[in-house]
Amino acid sequence: VQLQASGGGLVQAGGSLRLSCVVSRRTGSAYDAAWFRQAPGKERELVAAFAWRGDRAVYSGSVRGRFTISRNMAKDTVYLQMNSLKPEDTAVYYCAAKTDASNIDKTSSYAYWGQGTQVTVSS
Repeated sequence: VQLQASGGGLVQAGGSLRLSCVVSRRTGSAYDAAWFRQAPGKERELVAAFAWRGDRAVYSGSVRGRFTISRNMAKDTVYLQMNSLKPEDTAVYYCAAKTDASNIDKTSSYAYWGQGTQVTVSS
């Protein structure tokens, strides 16, 4: 499985961005997908995750109500729509995927990672 993230950039507070992550895989196996972020000097943290099994999504408390994770199955692409952005959302954002049944909200569960994309929110 390979992941290619894009869509980061510089935006003013209150603005919106949409991140995309194209998932390339050899087989049609199901996968769970997530977005994580890492700010300078901080640990990588979960932003949002989508579980294929149960068709459910989870969000961190800091982004719930502002961010939405979604997936286009035909394009094998996972999106993160980010609205009402705040300066504290500034970070490198990573998409990740896994094919097992481990917890979707744990960083250690994900075996496949894309390169990061920088999101900078100015005040």
